[in-house]
Amino acid sequence: MRLTTFSDYTLRVLMYLTLRRDRLATIQEIALAYDISESHLMKVVHQLARTGVVETVRGKGGGLRLAMEPSQIRLGRVVRQAEGDGPIVECLSGDPSRCRIEPVCRLPGVLLRAFDALYAELDRYTLADLVAEPGDFKRVLMLKSA
Repeated sequence: MRLTTFSDYTLRVLMYLTLRRDRLATIQEIALAYDISESHLMKVVHQLARTGVVETVRGKGGGLRLAMEPSQIRLGRVVRQAEGDGPIVECLSGDPSRCRIEPVCRLPGVLLRAFDALYAELDRYTLADLVAEPGDFKRVLMLKSA
């Protein structure tokens, strides 16, 4: 099982914003800090703003910031929103051209329980838990403390 790059970047953006609570951050600086694509981050930030986790400020001097406290942002919720609600396997899609072995296959049930367990574990943690040692993150990302 593997999370998408979108989920990975979503979590990275949120961790970065947690480290920069003192000011607005920009997509460009986040992309530079992680050495990742600005265009991918634009999509991530748009989704985060749409779901209310991030607030964006337009115009000169604009940027983005967390819209709530890191301790209120559950990782399970964030990853669920980033991954979307598509089926984890084709046979769970509701498509009438279903799999031939669907009537006897136990795989969908096993996978559903596995994903439920993954999300239950993620739900135990908040964004604050991920950045419990902000000095370490800032040092690795070469960010100056406020």
